[in-house]
Amino acid sequence: MSLECRPISTEFAAELSGPDLAVPIDDATVDAIWSAIDRYAVVIFRDQRLTDAQLRDFAARFGPLEIGRSAARPGRRRLAIPQIGDISNLDEDNRVRMLDDRRRLDSLGNRLWHTDASYMPVPVVLGMLHAVTLPPPSAFGNGETEFADMRDAYDTLPEAMKQAIDGLIVQHDVFWSRAQIGFTEFPPGEREQYPPSPQRLVRVHQGSKRKTLYLSAHASHVVDWPVADGRLLLWDLTAHATQPRFVYSHTWRVGDVVIWDNRCTMHRGRPHDEQQARDLRRATTLDTASTLDQAA
Repeated sequence: MSLECRPISTEFAAELSGPDLAVPIDDATVDAIWSAIDRYAVVIFRDQRLTDAQLRDFAARFGPLEIGRSAARPGRRRLAIPQIGDISNLDEDNRVRMLDDRRRLDSLGNRLWHTDASYMPVPVVLGMLHAVTLPPPSAFGNGETEFADMRDAYDTLPEAMKQAIDGLIVQHDVFWSRAQIGFTEFPPGEREQYPPSPQRLVRVHQGSKRKTLYLSAHASHVVDWPVADGRLLLWDLTAHATQPRFVYSHTWRVGDVVIWDNRCTMHRGRPHDEQQARDLRRATTLDTASTLDQAA
């Protein structure tokens, strides 16, 4: 089936239409979607109605799938398929979680600018979110997801800054990102399960061959620098990369499937009415090597 592309911004986000993602897609369609992702980094399909199994099968056409930190924990889950992340404010019985629920508080770290799973030795590539249930608009916000273009952010740095940062290695730690919002109550053994991982600060994006900043709220400090100096540099770079000119804000509709490339974007969730159900399902594809093994 042919794929139609309507750019939302010149080089960063686009709406795609044509295929029904609930139906298996052929290799030509996979290649066409990859080409759009390599150019725009964020692509949106509207009016999709997918079961979790259909979302898993569609996502698996783009690489092996991650089982995320929450799904890897023991105990009962709301969703049956471990490769489908539960990006909701609902508990195992589909009730809205209380405001002091620990899993809810942990998930609030997603409101910081971040790159998914950058704290893993081999991080992830594509993220895919499918909107199942959305709360009504409210004074608290509408639960938008914002994406920042890290390729343009790198391109617009002064040349002297590019040269200064190109070889730097940064330690990424999920417990550092959660500590920034005051959350430290993790299950026993989880800190040992997810130790910090070093990542390149500047990467070459394989699809577009453009250099990109690799930043995240998980980025704790620059290796071999005094911690304070490294954190100040990372904060300055994040402030630069998240200026409005680099950001696309996605307003969700039920049935949306949004795909983004974690190698060259950051994203964050925005507030919404936490007394109302919000249910998004995520699939994430894995990379094949550490950023330390990839060219800078």
